[in-house]
Amino acid sequence: MRAHPASAVSAERPVESPVESPAATEAILLVGGKGTRLRPLTVHTPKPMVPAAGVPFLTHQLARARAAGVEHVVLATSYLAEVFEPHFGDGSALGLHLEYVTETEPLGTGGAIRNVAHRLRSAPGDPVLVLNGDILTGLDFPALVGTHRATGADISLHLTKVADPRAFGLVPTDADGRVTAFLEKPQTPEEIVTDQINAGCYVFTRSVIDTIPAGRPVSVERETFPDLLAAGAHLQGMVDSTYWLDLGTPQAFVRGSADLVLGHAPSPAVAGLGGDHLVLTGAHVAADAKLSGGTCVSTGAVIGAGARVDGSTVLSGATVEPGAVVRDSLVGIGAVIGARTVLDGAVVGDGAHIGPDNELRDGVRIWCGARIPAGAVRFSSDQ
Repeated sequence: MRAHPASAVSAERPVESPVESPAATEAILLVGGKGTRLRPLTVHTPKPMVPAAGVPFLTHQLARARAAGVEHVVLATSYLAEVFEPHFGDGSALGLHLEYVTETEPLGTGGAIRNVAHRLRSAPGDPVLVLNGDILTGLDFPALVGTHRATGADISLHLTKVADPRAFGLVPTDADGRVTAFLEKPQTPEEIVTDQINAGCYVFTRSVIDTIPAGRPVSVERETFPDLLAAGAHLQGMVDSTYWLDLGTPQAFVRGSADLVLGHAPSPAVAGLGGDHLVLTGAHVAADAKLSGGTCVSTGAVIGAGARVDGSTVLSGATVEPGAVVRDSLVGIGAVIGARTVLDGAVVGDGAHIGPDNELRDGVRIWCGARIPAGAVRFSSDQ
């Protein structure tokens, strides 16, 4: 099984030159969340640092920002904040200048944006790109900034259309794309007045950031945006239906990693590596094992004889023993999946040990360090 060099997808890999466009030159990345919905993936690792397609997910966002013309990024950190700077340093390996601001207590999305304002360099009328740390998107960042400039908006929002918007807040717009309301999750069919939702990427005019209250928790979604709209501010929506995925659940994170490997989701950090699977240097895959569906096998992982791994992520030092089947699942750092065990839509935490001849399906999560004896969990054929 051919292995791709780890350096080809590492944070040290230079990214393509920035495009010529009216892009923002600096950005805020919101990476302070606890990732509660992603547990057990985030017990030891903040969610932007969980590997996707061989590198921390944050690498993909930083690489895309740089390719779009961003030069300066301020990371708003909180949970496990000490992890970020040792990995990315000053950002020079990615062609960026990175700064880190850590919240002493959680401030919400709006509070986090306001908390890093003193590190921004933009003039009052300049655009500042704001990205959420758990959104995988193919959005054309310069196009959003261009829309912001052309319309003279105070804030511009990336909106995407979804088939079933009931789980999201709705953002209707008028014929010119101007936001007319922010509606809570609809409860009845009559309340579904649009299929447009907030996709989690914004452009703020720099001076608007200073209007967010300082020193207390603030939600841009529930407070900043509705209050500004009520006060007559210009909030512009740009509907873009390219690839978009909220990586807030383990199943979505596994899907996002597979889509990056397959090339369905764009990222300069995996440029040229699109294929059916990705095996990093230092991993060992038996000659008769079968990898497919965007599977990524990390450094130090071992895939045993006859094992089948489809659409899954196997993290560093993990072992999938002979004859095991792993589908649409994530195997944590140093975890062991026993011989002939079946994982289907499961997440196995770091250091867990699943004995032989088990079946774990349908969103099962195994906590870090847990041990399941041989044959302890089985599903009948009609389940």
